[in-house]
Amino acid sequence: MTLQTIVDQIAQDIRPHLSKGRVADYIPALARVDPDRFGIAVATCTGETACAGDADMSFSIQSISKIFTLTLALGKTGNNLWKRVGREPSGSAFNSIVQLEAENGVPRNPLINAGAIVVTDVILSNRDEPDAAAEVLNFMRRLADDRTIRIDEEVAASEAESGYRNVSLANFMRGFGNLENPVEDALR
Repeated sequence: MTLQTIVDQIAQDIRPHLSKGRVADYIPALARVDPDRFGIAVATCTGETACAGDADMSFSIQSISKIFTLTLALGKTGNNLWKRVGREPSGSAFNSIVQLEAENGVPRNPLINAGAIVVTDVILSNRDEPDAAAEVLNFMRRLADDRTIRIDEEVAASEAESGYRNVSLANFMRGFGNLENPVEDALR
């Protein structure tokens, strides 16, 4: 069986389940996304690729970006990062403030929103380029070998307009001394 055959079968198996999910309607720009979109792309270590469904359509990666910023921050600070953000499961919602107080403003892990904000703050404090967002974007473009990757300004503005919990998380962590940069910069 070829990789393409496997990917095509996965796409076919997923199709009946698309209506069971829902878009991130708490972010207005994402509320308009067609919930029936599904794309899959696989690239092997040997360079073989296979795509199916809507794999050629651009999409907002949202929390997937946390993996890239974590990788960039670890490259800048190594294991020192773990002094400011933990590596344990949170057991709470991705945007919860509950554990931050008990843990003195140190998020449980870099994949929840509070952790991602700290990771962004680390990048801000250790950036090689004047604009940290441009540095992250250029890093992602290099990894993907794709200069067309861009920041969707509409989604970014929509998220900023509705991101009250993230503002709260950032201010809370700043109050504990776990943000070195202004809150508005860490959230940009």
